[in-house]
Amino acid sequence: MKRLLTILFSLLVTLPVLAQVPNSELQAMQDLYQQTQGDSWNQQWDLNEPVENWAGVTVKDNHVTEIRMLFNNLNGELPESLENLTELKVLELSFNKISGELPQSLGNLKNLEIIALNGNNITGEIPANMGNLTALKQLHLSSNRFSGTIPSQLENLEALEVFNVFDNNLVGTIPMGLSTIRTLREFMVAENNFGNASEISTILLSNSANINLEGNTLNPSAKSIIAIETSDDDN
Repeated sequence: MKRLLTILFSLLVTLPVLAQVPNSELQAMQDLYQQTQGDSWNQQWDLNEPVENWAGVTVKDNHVTEIRMLFNNLNGELPESLENLTELKVLELSFNKISGELPQSLGNLKNLEIIALNGNNITGEIPANMGNLTALKQLHLSSNRFSGTIPSQLENLEALEVFNVFDNNLVGTIPMGLSTIRTLREFMVAENNFGNASEISTILLSNSANINLEGNTLNPSAKSIIAIETSDDDN
């Protein structure tokens, strides 16, 4: 009996160590690996290892909270199942070969604070439901092939500090509400085809003395900088 109690105690002690992320999160991570040709990544995942041992992945309280894989040769489309990563705060996949459209399901990840997808081949429109990401602080979508307009729903991102859609194929007007977000400190929209850059710059000028309308250089000593680049027609 004493031996049985000892075994049971040992099992209870080791259970937290052996605990895994939920199956739904594990499947989402496996989907990401498969759909972006994980076998060709620079830093690959051993799918037989616990998720917390995978390169670029942070797990806290048995949930995936961060995925950071810059320059890792991800090649393919992001899976819709990413929405199962309900505690995800950071999605940093810049400078890879990600293609296709952004999954609509990203708009369901309400704990996201950083989305960074710079330097990929992503097409289509920015999903309007990304305006649901009220915890989002940084949105980096530069140097892709996004088209269409900036959704007005992004005006709801009240915690936003960085808005970066530099170098895409976006058109139309920039939602005016974006320029009045109190936390905003970086605003990069050049190399698109917007029609109201002058109006936006007027609002930004009223909010900050550290704006460079040409967007070429910024004041390095400024603690809070908002940068907007005007179109050729506005120069």
